[in-house]
Amino acid sequence: MKRVTINRILALLVIATMLFGACTKETSNTRLAAKISTSQFKNVTSDSVTVVGFVVAAGAGFTEEGVVYNTSSAPTTSNSKIVFSGPTTGATYTVKIGGLAYATVYYARAYAISPTGTLYGEEVTFTTLPVVPTLTTAAFTAITGNAAAGGGNVTVAGGAAVTARGIAYGTAHNPVISGTKTSDGTGTGAFTSALTSLKGNTTYYVRAYATNAAGTGYGPEVNFTTLVDMPVVTTTAVTAVTKTSAVSGGAVTYDGGGTITARGLAWGMSANPTIAGTVILDPATGTGTFVSNLTALTKYTGYHVRAYATNSAGTAYGADVTFTTLADILTWYLPGDYVTASYPGSTFNNWDPANSPKVMSTISAGDKLEGYVYLANGSNNWKFATQPNWNGPNYANNDANGVLEPGKLDPNAKNNIASAAGYYKLNADATAMTYTALATTWGIIGNATPGGWSNDTPMSYDPAKEVWTVYATLSKETPPNDGLKFRANGGWDLNYGDNSANGSLESGGTNIGVAYSGDYAIVMDLSHPNAYTYSLTNWGLIGDATPGGWSTDTQMSWNSANKVWTVTVALVSGSGGKTFKFRANQGWNLNYGGLGTSDGSSDNYTNATTAPLGSGGHNLGVPGNVDGTYTVTFDPVALKATVTKN
Repeated sequence: MKRVTINRILALLVIATMLFGACTKETSNTRLAAKISTSQFKNVTSDSVTVVGFVVAAGAGFTEEGVVYNTSSAPTTSNSKIVFSGPTTGATYTVKIGGLAYATVYYARAYAISPTGTLYGEEVTFTTLPVVPTLTTAAFTAITGNAAAGGGNVTVAGGAAVTARGIAYGTAHNPVISGTKTSDGTGTGAFTSALTSLKGNTTYYVRAYATNAAGTGYGPEVNFTTLVDMPVVTTTAVTAVTKTSAVSGGAVTYDGGGTITARGLAWGMSANPTIAGTVILDPATGTGTFVSNLTALTKYTGYHVRAYATNSAGTAYGADVTFTTLADILTWYLPGDYVTASYPGSTFNNWDPANSPKVMSTISAGDKLEGYVYLANGSNNWKFATQPNWNGPNYANNDANGVLEPGKLDPNAKNNIASAAGYYKLNADATAMTYTALATTWGIIGNATPGGWSNDTPMSYDPAKEVWTVYATLSKETPPNDGLKFRANGGWDLNYGDNSANGSLESGGTNIGVAYSGDYAIVMDLSHPNAYTYSLTNWGLIGDATPGGWSTDTQMSWNSANKVWTVTVALVSGSGGKTFKFRANQGWNLNYGGLGTSDGSSDNYTNATTAPLGSGGHNLGVPGNVDGTYTVTFDPVALKATVTKN
């Protein structure tokens, strides 16, 4: 758009003044030729503009002044014009043109009519601003308890691109886009909108909207009312599970806009139980939380529960929550005068049922209890207590006939079970009320062991750790026909293998395989009733400082005299600081390195001789970065190592 600047106006004024002065000096009867100028335009809106005209020289005088305009160039008085009607004493005049079309290019000129004709100033051009779009709002259909479908139609863009359109909606009149809205494309034309997540039985007000550079326009407001919606329910986590009972419930967090007429818990042994099956009806109605007590359940059985709530729209359910009732597993405790001496370093105490060893039954045999107990004294007195206190029944045996008899509450009474020192396997039958106490010693046997299948390799019991241990050289053997087993008392009446090769022991189970030949620390743990475990641990060196590099372990041997693992091996240091680590069973599940900072012996790696060791620690360097033959020892209990040059 073209504008005449203020500087130009001032220049014209100066020239006119000079000419007028010169004429005055020459003759008072001389007049300048008539001339008019279009000064500027301003205040452009969508339908109006202000144009300023300037009379440069009036000549013999003007009979009419104003502004002409048109949508084509060079407008004249035969086109549209606005006659200036203000005072004519000044040189400038201002005309406001109204009733213009939005977003339209116009041309305008100042004009003046004199006795000699019509004069025009310079032409200026301007574009009116756009207006907000015009649109309609469609009626809403497909109304449910939480959704409805409708839309709108942008019939007039308003002179600018429609950059957004959709539906503004809410529960109050005249919703706007600063509230909840949909977004349904751009441009003119009809569009559809899907409203979701609505509240049930609620009146909503909606208006179609469209946005362009001028702003946002809205269609007429329409309204609709949703139907009653389904309730929203959550299921409470199951707690207080016993063999025959449990506690659950739920919460009705939303009534769907209707009245909750029933709520409760549906349950059964199949997934997603419904009110067509077994239910616990809560006595209250409406929203809120409720508690449901499940009773008369079957022991060690899986159940499903779902909270439910009903209104006029139907019945809604919470999530399906599962639980399993407890198995019929018994736990009996073994208080006695032997406990403190037999379990050093533990929290166990003499004649304290809660702090004593125990026997337990299994899921498959709920009345058959089993476990192991160590009796350290030369003579030991003990009982079976059915609770971790003296409030319940306890049993003893007066005549050593294996029959359990009710004991007295006095733990020091003479009707205790008396046993000599030993490591006992205890079995008790809670139905027949009988028991056995078998003293055991343990060993390993099999073609993977030093004695083969003919001679047991004895194990030793460690009271502080409550495990049986032996260090032995084993050969690589593969089950089921080869390998090793644990057996008691040099016979096959009581033996353990591993059916799943997962470190658990089963009575009479599959032979245990040995993956690599070498020395092993062999540990059997019978301290947890019916959950017996074992481990076979072989140690070696690995790393680029060793002959096998990082791919092959250098096996270590057990030194029974010094109670350490040892190997004599050629180690190399290298300019790059070659290193090694200790690892078990040729895998990385268990490995040890240094925990200290670098001692400078090997390019930022720790020295095994001086650094404290820890699981997964730093790689270890060769002392002094000197190649040679070294004797290396490792104590995985004390976590100490030595690396001595020969």
